Amino acid sequence: MPKPKLPPAKARVPLLIAELARLYPEHRTALDFRTPLELLVATILSAQCTDVRVNLVTPTLFARYRTAAEFAAADPAELEALLSSINFFRNKAKNVRAACERIVTVHGGEVPATLEDLAALPGVGRKTANVVLGDAFGIPGITVDTHVGRLSRRLGLTKHDDPVKVEYDLMKLVPQAEWTPFCHRVIYHGRQVCHARKPACENCTLAPLCPRIDVVTSSSLQVVTSVGPEPPARARGKKAPTTDSST
Repeated sequence: MPKPKLPPAKARVPLLIAELARLYPEHRTALDFRTPLELLVATILSAQCTDVRVNLVTPTLFARYRTAAEFAAADPAELEALLSSINFFRNKAKNVRAACERIVTVHGGEVPATLEDLAALPGVGRKTANVVLGDAFGIPGITVDTHVGRLSRRLGLTKHDDPVKVEYDLMKLVPQAEWTPFCHRVIYHGRQVCHARKPACENCTLAPLCPRIDVVTSSSLQVVTSVGPEPPARARGKKAPTTDSST
């Protein structure tokens, strides 16, 4: 499959948005939550961990701790026990308690609704902040996880690896009202079609709009078009995340 010559990114983005909306009409985070606090905690827990695993843990967790004050006052050993099936649970338990302590002392117990205030919470960075803004408060935000970063580069929407630089590039290209749904849909597409190792280019309806940048095999430098399931996750690293990380 030869790589097509395409119009500039700015001209392709409206078509990409329309096709992604056709493919994935529903858009929301895969994390289960009822309140901004629950989404904040769930997103902190989701760093280097699947949403499915987090959703198995949070019902019991949210039944035990219902407010930021209760999380802040949680016994560390008890909280860690509830999170023990999640990667880096000790560090994440520490971050959840510290974030909720700041919410109580600085924000009167309510999760703040600005990027700056959210990103200042322990264990929270721009990615987590934008998830909370978009899904809990309805405030548009660009959430750059590994899927959004990978697809944005393959689609020629950015040349950067740094999530913040990718975020700024997408902010220039994607209309603000589309920021949250666009990122959700790109994540869906990354999980279902545009896999990291074996993107299903020949079955992808975005192919006519995609320059397939760096979509090559390491041995023959040919475009990858084979279709296959997502590869098994690599072994988890040993370094615990201190802030939100792309997943």
